[in-house]
Amino acid sequence: MQQKSYAFALSIISLYKDLVRQSEFVLSRQMLRAGTSIGANVEEALAGQSRADFLSKMAIASKEARETRYWLRLLRDIGTLPSAKVEPLLAESQSLINLLTSIVKTTGEK
Repeated sequence: MQQKSYAFALSIISLYKDLVRQSEFVLSRQMLRAGTSIGANVEEALAGQSRADFLSKMAIASKEARETRYWLRLLRDIGTLPSAKVEPLLAESQSLINLLTSIVKTTGEK
C-alpha cells in the first residue's frame, strides 16, 4: 500500500505540472492535494498509536482516493485532459479505493 500510494502521488505530481503549464491552477491544485494526501495518510496509519487510529487514517486515505478520482474525472470531462492520459490514473485510483476499502472493512470487523 505504501509503494502503491507513493507511486500514485508521483504520477499525480507529474500530471499537476502538465496542468500548470496549461495554465490550469484551480482544479489541478485540488487534484494535487487529494492525490498526494492518500499516501501521507497511509504513512500516518502505519505509525498509528492504536487500531482505531490506524482505521481512521486508512478511512481518510480512502476518502482522498475517491476525491482524487472525482477531480480526474472532472478534468477529463471538461476537456482539460485527454482520456488517454487520465484513464490509467482513474484505473489506479480505483485500485487504491478498492484496496483501502478492503483494509478499512477488514480492520473494522476485527
